[in-house]
Amino acid sequence: MLDYAALAALAAVVREGSFDRAARALHVTPSAVSQRVRLLEERVGCALVVRGQPCRATETGRRLCQHVDRVRLLEQDLQGTLPALAPEGVARVALPVAVNADSLATWFAPALARFAANAPVLVELAVDDQDHTTEWLRSGAVLAAVTGTARPAAGCSVRPLGAMRYVAAASPAFVKRHFAAGVGAGTLARAPSLVFNTKDELQDRWVRRLCHRHVELPRHTLPSPQAFVTAAVAGMGWGLQPLALVAPLLADGALVELVPGTPLDVPLHWQHARAASALLDGLGREVAAAARAARRPA
Repeated sequence: MLDYAALAALAAVVREGSFDRAARALHVTPSAVSQRVRLLEERVGCALVVRGQPCRATETGRRLCQHVDRVRLLEQDLQGTLPALAPEGVARVALPVAVNADSLATWFAPALARFAANAPVLVELAVDDQDHTTEWLRSGAVLAAVTGTARPAAGCSVRPLGAMRYVAAASPAFVKRHFAAGVGAGTLARAPSLVFNTKDELQDRWVRRLCHRHVELPRHTLPSPQAFVTAAVAGMGWGLQPLALVAPLLADGALVELVPGTPLDVPLHWQHARAASALLDGLGREVAAAARAARRPA
């Protein structure tokens, strides 16, 4: 039998990033956490944690972390159907989820809030680019994710959510200043662009489709959807903006499209671990309903 106290210690170290923070989360001493992880490593015969800042799980460690998360969900379901197992009430269980920032800023947060308001969960939300959230699933760090990848991660199911529409936009003054001669490879190579972070390739994809070649873009980095919009309105740069977020600004003229009629649609998918969990199923239904209401068809 697996030692679930040791598995809980391992999962806490990976999630919190250090043995000290894991100890605080589990209300034990750091030496107790270290001993539990060491004994688990001795039992499985390999390292489970790469000690560092932060600590990271090895491949085997990731598989064990995902296992313990699934077990917690199943135990919570069982407590709900057999109240005698939980005389003090059904305990809340951690539910790690990953999502891209633009979905979080538009349609995903209300769906997650509606679910979590009525479900016995404590949501642990990770934010990453939609082309990289699948890695959180593969690593075992989360049990579900909004991702741009249609191919399911190992042990996961996938459901299409439709597409998020983006438009290349900037303030009228910025367009007049930088694109008076038109929007092309030459002007785009000189006009400052906005990117969310180093993983953000939306601007490059839009430019490649428009110019049929790569153009090296000068970039401002702004890792916040709201700051991204604010910067564009202020004339700091141009960028691919979620239409759901900037439609009012386009309507009142605070922002204009660089090239009207050239949106970029990014398909999104909901991937989740194939655990027979009522909680995961419930969250998936809420996410799918919100996506249907907010997204364009894929």
